[in-house]
Amino acid sequence: MKVAILAGGLGSRLQEETTVRPKPMVEIGGKPILWHILNIYAAHGFDEFVVALGYKGEFVKEYFLNFFALNNDLTVDLRSGAARVHSGNGPAWKVHLVDTGPSTQTGGRVKRLQGHLRERTFMLTYGDGVADLDLKKLLEFHRAHGKLATVTAVRPPSRFGSFILDGNQITRFEEKPQTGEGWINGGFFVLEPGVLDLIEGDDTLWERGPMEKLAAAGELMAYRHDGFWQAMDTLRERRVLEDLWASGKAPWKVW
Repeated sequence: MKVAILAGGLGSRLQEETTVRPKPMVEIGGKPILWHILNIYAAHGFDEFVVALGYKGEFVKEYFLNFFALNNDLTVDLRSGAARVHSGNGPAWKVHLVDTGPSTQTGGRVKRLQGHLRERTFMLTYGDGVADLDLKKLLEFHRAHGKLATVTAVRPPSRFGSFILDGNQITRFEEKPQTGEGWINGGFFVLEPGVLDLIEGDDTLWERGPMEKLAAAGELMAYRHDGFWQAMDTLRERRVLEDLWASGKAPWKVW
C-alpha cells in the first residue's frame, strides 16, 4: 500500500524557517519532520511513499538523493573526487518524489499523484504532523466499514476543520467552524481510488469540495484518535515537538 504525503505548501505561519526550506524539511531533533512521518508509517509496515512536492521541492529531492551518504560514514578522496560509504545501511523505503506545482492546492496535489494511486487503497497525510497512531488499526477500521474514505479525528485547537458525527460516520464537514463537537481533521487518511474522481483540478482544496462531497454522500468515516497528535504550523509548535524529542520521550517515536 502506498502512502501519499502532501509536502508542497508554503508554510507561511512558519516563515522564520520556511523562507529557506519547505516546511517538511524543518528539523526536529536534527531530522526533517518528513523523516519522522515516514518512520511512523514504516514502523507499521508501510514503506512506499509518494511525496507531492511544490514550494522549494528541490530541497526534498536533494535530501533523498543524498540520503544514503548523509546517514553513513564516508571517505572522500579530494584529489580524485571518489567517495566510499563505510558499512552503509538505510531504511528499506521506496520514495517517489513528484513535482505537483508551486501553487497547486491540496486536492490538486492529490489529483496529480493519481498515476501512483489509481490501482488500490492508499493512505494520505500532511507533511507537517506527527502522532502515536496505530496505522494498522486505522486500516482495519477503514476496511471494516467499506466506505470510500476514512480520516483520523483528533481533538486539538478549533482553528482546524471540524466534523459533525453520527456515531463514527461523518455527516458534515466544516472548515474552521466557530462551534462544533470538537473533533478536527488530523490527517492520516485511508482512501479508495474513487475519491480521485471528486477532485476537479489544481485549484481544488482537498478539505473543501472532495471532503464535503464525501461527507454529504455518507462516504466519509472518522477514526477517533485520543492519543498524541501535533501539527507543526508555528514556531511555538516546533518548540513543543523539539522539547518532546529532546526529552527522549517523544510520543510519536514508535520505531
